[in-house]
Amino acid sequence: MPIEAIRTPEERFKRLPDYPFAANFVEVDGLRMHYVDEGPKNADPVLMLHGEPSWSYLYRRMIPICAAAGHRVIAPDLIGFGKSDKPVNIRDYSYQSHMDWMQAFIDSLNLNNMTLVGQDWGSLIGLRLAAENEPRFKAIVIGNGMLPTGDQKIPFAFKLWKSFALNSPWFPISRIVEFGSFKSFSKDERRAYDAPFPSRKYKAGSRAFPALVPVTPDNPASAANRQAWEVLKKWKKPFLTTFSNGDPIMRGGDKYLQSKIPGTSGLPHVTLKGGHFLQEDSGIEFAQAINNLLASDAVAKKRRRKATAPASTS
Repeated sequence: MPIEAIRTPEERFKRLPDYPFAANFVEVDGLRMHYVDEGPKNADPVLMLHGEPSWSYLYRRMIPICAAAGHRVIAPDLIGFGKSDKPVNIRDYSYQSHMDWMQAFIDSLNLNNMTLVGQDWGSLIGLRLAAENEPRFKAIVIGNGMLPTGDQKIPFAFKLWKSFALNSPWFPISRIVEFGSFKSFSKDERRAYDAPFPSRKYKAGSRAFPALVPVTPDNPASAANRQAWEVLKKWKKPFLTTFSNGDPIMRGGDKYLQSKIPGTSGLPHVTLKGGHFLQEDSGIEFAQAINNLLASDAVAKKRRRKATAPASTS
């Protein structure tokens, strides 16, 4: 049975500050998914995944910096967010449905040699995606994100957030993002974050996410996340953490990732200034950390090729 979905009117997205990017669309499971695609089309992709309740606008300051460094930057709007279609029934959203939609997205664009950049649900989806498609990813950068299995203790702040998302009659998207940042937003920035959600009917996806986080060992997503962790525990490709210093929910997660994933060893992990939405508070520094990682990785690969190349004969 087709999913009942609605589409935010395009006029809601006109004249948004610092968001000049052309719109691109692909169909996934009968739904239209929007994405930003900037930089050289023949370059390796940097896949920037947002979380809740944001959309690709969150990466607006980072996209040009990474594209200018020669990377193809792809920033999709998850189904239910941004310019993507929005199922109206909250029961149509599940962790697995988001995984299926993102799998269809990277398959449709035939993306390979990707660098994952994930935050919030961009990490819950992205880390699973990378683990389940390991040959297609060359590096991972995670800021304020994790891959929970339901076996860990859940912070009280998250329990409050889950209850608010499900039960509060008031769910002000832009104010939520602003509250999770150190900076104060302008009127136009608030308008941009609110743009995808003209009414309550459009917010089912954003309200659904907190309840989908595995918080018990028998959660429907727990087994698949544990399998993903088995891959990540053997992950030797570059894995950089760029957590912020002011996230009450994710604080300390960077150290946990560094203790479990071999690819984190020896990398210049950074602690950025900011709240949960560090893209707002330290977007330039976040983007520079990505560029530095990929530049150093490229140099290292070049040196390895040179070292293993057969000696020339005169």
